[in-house]
Amino acid sequence: MAVRIAGEAPDGGWGWMIVLAAFIQSALVFGVIRSFGVFFVAFVDYFSEASSTVSWITSMAVAVQQFSSPIASALSNYFGARAVVMLGGFIASVGLVFACLASTLAHLYLSIGLLSGFGWALVFTPTVAAVSRYFTKRRTLAMGLAFTGVGISSFAFCPLFQYLLDEYTWRGALLIIAGMMLNLMVCGALIRPLTLREDLAASPGEGHSRCGAFLDLLDLPLLQHRPFLTFVLAITLINTGYFVPYVHLVAHARSAGFDEYQAAFLMSAAAVTDLVARLLSGWFADLRRVRLVHLLAFWTSLTGLSLVAIPFGHTYPALMSVAIAYGFFSGALTPVVFSLLPEIVGIGRIYGALGLLQMLESVGGLLGAPMSGWLHDATGNYTASFVVAGVFLLLGSLVLFALPNAWSCSLHLPASQSRTQEAAEERKLMAVTKGSGLELPSPPTEPGALSQPTQRLPERRDDPDADGGSIRVMPKSSSLPNSNHAAVAAD
Repeated sequence: MAVRIAGEAPDGGWGWMIVLAAFIQSALVFGVIRSFGVFFVAFVDYFSEASSTVSWITSMAVAVQQFSSPIASALSNYFGARAVVMLGGFIASVGLVFACLASTLAHLYLSIGLLSGFGWALVFTPTVAAVSRYFTKRRTLAMGLAFTGVGISSFAFCPLFQYLLDEYTWRGALLIIAGMMLNLMVCGALIRPLTLREDLAASPGEGHSRCGAFLDLLDLPLLQHRPFLTFVLAITLINTGYFVPYVHLVAHARSAGFDEYQAAFLMSAAAVTDLVARLLSGWFADLRRVRLVHLLAFWTSLTGLSLVAIPFGHTYPALMSVAIAYGFFSGALTPVVFSLLPEIVGIGRIYGALGLLQMLESVGGLLGAPMSGWLHDATGNYTASFVVAGVFLLLGSLVLFALPNAWSCSLHLPASQSRTQEAAEERKLMAVTKGSGLELPSPPTEPGALSQPTQRLPERRDDPDADGGSIRVMPKSSSLPNSNHAAVAAD
């Protein structure tokens, strides 16, 4: 098959199909997770269990999805994103099939919480990483478009799942949703491997022990990468307060004297502005008028302030205004997070970095809601809950300024620093390719232009239709790893 090395991400072309795949997977994965509360009452009635016990089904699925992200990254580095996403879609579907046969709540823990949660991990991380690899100049807009699937599906799935529940009971509804999950395999099939020049510099070299090779796949050395750890700390702080309104805003509105429909409409309005903000934020960020780190700190600060303002919305119009503001600001920061990460670690390490980020930041997401509930129990109202949640986001925005060059307003690195980095990259590339017979392409004359290597690489048959190519190339002595980085086809 064709083996081509792109000097830069194509910033379009087949990349828009990757965005479509990410849109569908975000809709199916997080739309189902957000809408799974429709089954809550049915499970409580059928299994005669306490609400707190039943709620562990969704919590376990989310926890497994996040903590398994490094495994998804390692598998993607070895087998490629396409195979991993297709496998994840199949596992997620099988988990829901088993769930419709459940006779005890423990079966649902294992089927939905463990099996489907793991399948969702194999889907989400590689797909988001694939979008990052196909885009540079339009990366934030591409991320914004991909994540709009969450908002749209949240509107559509709640009434759809309720209809399925009424017509087919919870067992039949889960079986139909399992069939929907098979579309994740189609999303995986849309992902074409892409090799960039940075991949060769980031690839593990020869002579590694089994343990060293495994660490390369997980990219655990990133845990010693100070800018990455700083970014993880900031996102963890942000996550601690970010999800509190999803759990407690409706309850706060009810305790303030508003009826159940008014309270529910607050979240609906926030979801609409969240959807719009993801697109506008992506478009504005890609204009490159402001550095991404500054833009992320700006949106994070405004999100934190909107959380602090929630307890002071004593009238319904005031509370609605704050909810709309929260939805817009929180939606705007999401695509910027995933666009800034490749700038911190390099696109060649995006799989490992995204997996580790998902795992570590989950600590904040898991602690935020219980802490908010504890503050409510201790004080008797939600004022402290939202104020503390907002403070966590404000602290996260401050930590972002500990990133290298975060205080600089320049949109480009200094010329001397750029030359130093380019020279270091070239030395890494030469070290990886020395003795392999692989001749690196010269820099492309146009963004996204592809260049042809002149030597042969090991024949691979994992992507027979990529780019419609059938060219096979072999090095004199293969030193490239058996990974997605070496199994390549470009758009």
